[in-house]
Amino acid sequence: MRFSLIDRIMELKPGESIVTVKNSSMAEEYLADHFPGFAVMSGVLMLEAMTQSAAWLIRITDDFKDSLVTLSEAKNVKYIHFVTPGETLAINVSIVKREGRLTTVKAEGHVGDRMALSARLVMRSYNIADDIPSKEWKDKDLIVSMKQLYHILSPVGGE
Repeated sequence: MRFSLIDRIMELKPGESIVTVKNSSMAEEYLADHFPGFAVMSGVLMLEAMTQSAAWLIRITDDFKDSLVTLSEAKNVKYIHFVTPGETLAINVSIVKREGRLTTVKAEGHVGDRMALSARLVMRSYNIADDIPSKEWKDKDLIVSMKQLYHILSPVGGE
């Protein structure tokens, strides 16, 4: 993961659900270019924050067995309200079904009591070594990095 759009994991029920938050701030560089004079978090970044939240739920549920959890499909994405600087996007993700390496989740993002966006996401879990066995070392490195980041994001230090 090159950048994190999750500031904190607030609640976690492995195998069931996760609640994360993304705090929007004027210090974020993308706001200078996204609607100058009307700074809002772009829809693609809102969806990315939702995707990252779903990935955390799957990683933790599976005890970090796969190095990569990626978005395979986004369904019924609905944008309802803007997220502006100073606001917090709270993301709720619940597992709907799991089939092999695919996990379908229901995701919603709220700002206060207003829904900002909703979607169904299909996530895919895998290791690089599944296709390139000589890259097993990269999977191990990625898993270590994700565990370290989890300890930062989790309110109880990933315990």
